[in-house]
Amino acid sequence: MTLLITLIPLLPLIGFIVLGLYGKKLSKGTVSFIACGSVLVSFLISVLAFIQIQKSDSHSLTIRLFDWISSGKLHVPFSFLVDPLSAIFLLIITGVGFLIHVYSVGYMHEDEGFARFFTYLNLFVFFMLLLVLGSNYLILFVGWEGVGLCSYLLIGFWFKNTAFNNAARKAFIMNRIGDLGFLLGIILIFITFGSTSYSEVFAQAKFFNPGRPVLTLITLFLFVGAMGKSAQIPLYTWLPDAMAGPTPVSALIHAATMVTAGIYMIARSNILYTMAPVSMEVVAVVGVLTSLFAASIGLFQNDIKKILAYSTVSQLGLMFLALGVGAFSTGVFHVMTHAFFKALLFLGAGSVIHAMSGEQDIRKMGGLKKFLPLTYITFLSGTLAISGIFPFAGFFSKDEILAKTFEHNTLLWILGSIASAMTAFYMFRLFYLTFFTDFRGSKEQEHHLHESPKSMTFPLIVLAVLSLIGGFVGVPKVFGMSHWLNGFLAPVFRDSEMKNLPEFSSQGTEVTLILLALSIAIGMIYFANQWYVKMGKRPMEEGDEMVPVQKLIYNKYYVDEFYELAITKPLNWLSDKFYRFLELRFVNVLVDAVGEGVDWGSRTLRLLQTGSIEFYLLIMVLSIALILFVW
Repeated sequence: MTLLITLIPLLPLIGFIVLGLYGKKLSKGTVSFIACGSVLVSFLISVLAFIQIQKSDSHSLTIRLFDWISSGKLHVPFSFLVDPLSAIFLLIITGVGFLIHVYSVGYMHEDEGFARFFTYLNLFVFFMLLLVLGSNYLILFVGWEGVGLCSYLLIGFWFKNTAFNNAARKAFIMNRIGDLGFLLGIILIFITFGSTSYSEVFAQAKFFNPGRPVLTLITLFLFVGAMGKSAQIPLYTWLPDAMAGPTPVSALIHAATMVTAGIYMIARSNILYTMAPVSMEVVAVVGVLTSLFAASIGLFQNDIKKILAYSTVSQLGLMFLALGVGAFSTGVFHVMTHAFFKALLFLGAGSVIHAMSGEQDIRKMGGLKKFLPLTYITFLSGTLAISGIFPFAGFFSKDEILAKTFEHNTLLWILGSIASAMTAFYMFRLFYLTFFTDFRGSKEQEHHLHESPKSMTFPLIVLAVLSLIGGFVGVPKVFGMSHWLNGFLAPVFRDSEMKNLPEFSSQGTEVTLILLALSIAIGMIYFANQWYVKMGKRPMEEGDEMVPVQKLIYNKYYVDEFYELAITKPLNWLSDKFYRFLELRFVNVLVDAVGEGVDWGSRTLRLLQTGSIEFYLLIMVLSIALILFVW
């Protein structure tokens, strides 16, 4: 089993190496087989690991491969940890990742960078697997940085487009800001605990007094890293711009890899956060504000991929809300269901864009239901799931977050509920404007409308089924069934969740919350249907007059403009001043002076080479006399 688990990240790495070296020489069929096959085998091995962990009495397996770093007191083995938490993430990454790989075969088939795309995709999966398998914070950090690199490569995949390159740089730089905080947190962990290994750090942390300042500082630093990687306020603006990459990249980043890294890291560090209640509150507040903020922006967006991007930011906020109130297993539950329906929605959007010859503006769509019947029905499954409609997956995980939040803080529950209501409305706004009413595109676009090939529709069908049944692993106890996922994750979160989560005062309260959330979601769907289907309302065109609040939200609260004015321009001005003063007046002058000094010295010393033996003897005698005198 040890060898098999080692193969889980190794196979995508081998795929990356082979495609990187020989991809241009291989046929597209061979490239597809290597890229998809490596991830598929990793998925199958992950299933075996999952079964093994479920049967194991210890519910944990550590695989030590070799000594990686040994310097002074720092000893870091290169080892993997497979437990219920990492097993769930392995299934998500490899399972959803495989479906996205298969979808990409059809979506990218005509692209000249076909082999390069799958090279990057395999590397992305490798680094994410390394991130969740690492048994210590340093291996996690290697995977963390690796997915950041791959996001840069894939967002800017079409590098001939300047706007896409700018989006890739924005993602890379904003993640570096968060990563600095994460790195400081790891350094402080080593200083405090003398180790970066999860087992050693968590074993010691249990005996610390809750609220100890060093634990608060560590967890806040770690959260800064999570804010960058998982796009929370104020480091969220890179994620909507990441839509510049090919649609399968958007699906992989949003559903199975990069943005879930921050959730995994905090869930893995649950003991540290449990002992730092201030940090828990910060995580919950930032999460719910991000969810509400992003959901409001989604109300007025018209780019199909950007609507889904802001919905991801909003859903991530709900996951952090769950973690912040101590419902760690609930947060992971929503990661899993979100991976299903968000991958489905992005791939469905890709199918729509493929049919529309690259068009992404929902104002120019409409009536696609009859042209793309399979995309329509699968997209509906994802939309119902993210809206929290029974029995789709999002109903179980999202309502569980809100229920756990209600027991913790009523105000946070209200804000989370408002964000969820907005989600149901703007997602069905997207759905109705895309698939219903009359087609609003050009005649040429209408002439070319067609369903996507099987390589693209097969993943849609699988993900639609998962979006329907995936939530049944976490049926609430109030329904008279056991919550399987909570039981499976209990060995990882038992101590933390027992300290943070109160029990419901009554089953009636829980049922009331569930029915209220469901009623609100259905009401929002009805309102969207009335507004955009029955009344035929259309989003405003560019340049139309808007009321101030609508204009504010439509322009995304001018956050990017604020960053440009408050950060980018001052830094550009400062760098220009430093360049003119430091570079031109100091560095250049100093370098020129050194060069001129060397030149003058060489010309002067050259005069000593006279060719006269008598002169050389005189110099030698004087030098010896000088040495004796100084000595």
